[in-house]
Amino acid sequence: MTRDDNRYKNYVQILKEELRPAMGCTEPIAIAYAAAKATEVLGARPERIVAEVSGNIIKNVKSVVVPHTGGLRGIQAAAAAGAVAGDANAELEVISNVSEKQIEEMKAYLGNTEIEVCHVDNGHIFDIIINAYKGDDNARVRIVDFHTNIVSIKRNGTVILEKAIVEQGGGLTDRECLTIEGIVDFADTVDLNDVSEVLERQIQYNMAIAEEGLRGDYGANIGSVLLASHPEDITYRMRAYAAAASDARMNGCELPVVINSGSGNQGITSSVPVVVFALCNNKRHDEMLRGLVVSNLVTIHLKTGIGRLSAYCGAVSAGCGAGAGIAYLQGGKVEAVSHTVVNAIAIDSGIVCDGAKASCAAKIASAVDAGLMGVAMYNKGDQFFGGDGIVKDGVEKTIRTVGRLARQGMKQTDEEIIRLMLED
Repeated sequence: MTRDDNRYKNYVQILKEELRPAMGCTEPIAIAYAAAKATEVLGARPERIVAEVSGNIIKNVKSVVVPHTGGLRGIQAAAAAGAVAGDANAELEVISNVSEKQIEEMKAYLGNTEIEVCHVDNGHIFDIIINAYKGDDNARVRIVDFHTNIVSIKRNGTVILEKAIVEQGGGLTDRECLTIEGIVDFADTVDLNDVSEVLERQIQYNMAIAEEGLRGDYGANIGSVLLASHPEDITYRMRAYAAAASDARMNGCELPVVINSGSGNQGITSSVPVVVFALCNNKRHDEMLRGLVVSNLVTIHLKTGIGRLSAYCGAVSAGCGAGAGIAYLQGGKVEAVSHTVVNAIAIDSGIVCDGAKASCAAKIASAVDAGLMGVAMYNKGDQFFGGDGIVKDGVEKTIRTVGRLARQGMKQTDEEIIRLMLED
């Protein structure tokens, strides 16, 4: 693939669009971003906030600690953080610079301010509307389909911004150009200068939070448990580092991550095992970067059909991506990567997403294990065949099937999960 090929340009742009830094779990951060923007438009700290959110937003915000809040959890905390200390210009790093004084202000604000949460279904899985009020003035900000996609801004009913809501992914580079064959070709031929900035940042941020997760006491400490049980086993080390990063991220660690497909956990899962594998096997740095190209783009390819949020655990797709990147680092090409992805899909596609919380780290460990098993099966000459469950003949057909399963088949499952989570 050459630099003047449109696919080459699209692949570079897709990586730049998806591998973005974020502080904390991205759904509460999106709420904080919307609240910060609404506060900016209002021109004053709101006296009252009404947050209208879709079920999947509730699911992914309910149980995680919002960073830089002194341990606060949930939608109200995220909205308060954005209103009190948010910098809307920083987007997904909206609350990355918060003082101790502001944390105390957040807590006082939560105690003295009405922040109402309404579950709405406007036909979008990802939907956040923040209504902010101060005296006779009000501001309204709406985000739809992905975390920074502000589609509407109003002040006192006057439209400041209004743009059409298109199919999920609107405004982003068309992902239909992604194929496993194209991804491997791009990884082989890409001028690393075109992608090194986003990949180097991913390595730096995601390995830093993994190491912090292993040092600290976060959530259920899945990473530490795995590493302690088999400290010399590289397969456990890959799983442990990825899980530890999620341990920290889901439980209030104030370090940023580089996300993939709108998710920090998916950014971690698609990168950390590949980096650990490369380091433990003395791979050259340029080889590591090309392996990350494969793992990230395979994850994005899988997530395109699934959607940003669903009942299908996103770590599964990222685990497939990690396995693909590792297969590539072992010298595998299209056949090896394709079989690894199909094998991993066949193993772990039953994991449901029941929101962002501490147990995501364990799901990540399982997803990485499935990716590694997919590699091992291919290396041994074993595989799953078309007709084995949801597996189809060919990797692209299998990927499309998973997208259909997650987006259409699991829609009712997603709704039931949300109802269960909202019950006492």
